[in-house]
Amino acid sequence: MDRFSSLQLFVRVVERGSFTDVGRELGIGQPAVSKQIAALEVHLGTQLLNRTSRGLQPTTAGQDLYESATRILGDLEEAEIRIGRNRISPAGVVRLATPPALGPMYIIPRLPAFFARYPDVSVDLSVAERRVDLVRDGVDIALRVGTLGDSSLVARKIGDLHMMTAATPAYLERYGTPSTPADLRDHNLVVGQAQGATQTWKFNGPGGPSLLEPEGNIRSNNAEDQRAAVLAGLGIGYGGRAMFEADLRAGNVVPILEDYAPDPSPIHALCVSNRRMPQRFRVVIDFLAEMCADEPALRSGHVLSNRAIPARNSS
Repeated sequence: MDRFSSLQLFVRVVERGSFTDVGRELGIGQPAVSKQIAALEVHLGTQLLNRTSRGLQPTTAGQDLYESATRILGDLEEAEIRIGRNRISPAGVVRLATPPALGPMYIIPRLPAFFARYPDVSVDLSVAERRVDLVRDGVDIALRVGTLGDSSLVARKIGDLHMMTAATPAYLERYGTPSTPADLRDHNLVVGQAQGATQTWKFNGPGGPSLLEPEGNIRSNNAEDQRAAVLAGLGIGYGGRAMFEADLRAGNVVPILEDYAPDPSPIHALCVSNRRMPQRFRVVIDFLAEMCADEPALRSGHVLSNRAIPARNSS
């Protein structure tokens, strides 16, 4: 048995969750894939995969092997690129999943400087509204906003997302400015959705935290669509300050209900494992942490006043 090829095949099966899909991808029959995985299980003396209604799922031993195999294969890929190009810097592909609001505004504009520093690292960037499954979706690093649940994933907090409520000056001049969260019920609200569910608006006030189920005649599961709806004067919007930052600078929107702003939501970089983490993963996470530290809208422990937004240094 070629253990190296078997590990490569096993990793793909875990990530795709299907013998058939992997066989089609590699141009071999499903029975051949199943046979190789069975031989690997015999060699290791343990079951690696379970069949469920969701497809193939790794057992505890299979998850352990997957984490070890991806690390070994990644280290080998990085070494091959490094040695082949006679370099000692990190190399290889990093698959990064990010929420929609962070990629276009913050990550992509900073990538030229990152690639100038690490020319042999490639970034496969995917934008996801839902929370990705790092193993199932084949993701190396995922940025996640909000409180983390119990998980075997390794998490590093890199920043905070500061939430705000905003509208255009024209909308507020026409319909009035809410002075409390309760006043929002008299306004048309731009409703955000995630996986079909309405995203609740959170506030802090003298009486403590409060929640509002927004209602309005426009709904979207895309942050850019929500921003566009606010700019079009369709209603009042709610989201991360990162989403509205450029518009705040330009005066196209103004913040409201600042005295009721909720606590910021933590931003974490997640990986499957930190045991012998490939160097290319480390430099990407460091890059993301530096990005958050440089941006007031993403910086941890930074108290924001939305009325005073310093101009970004373009040099």
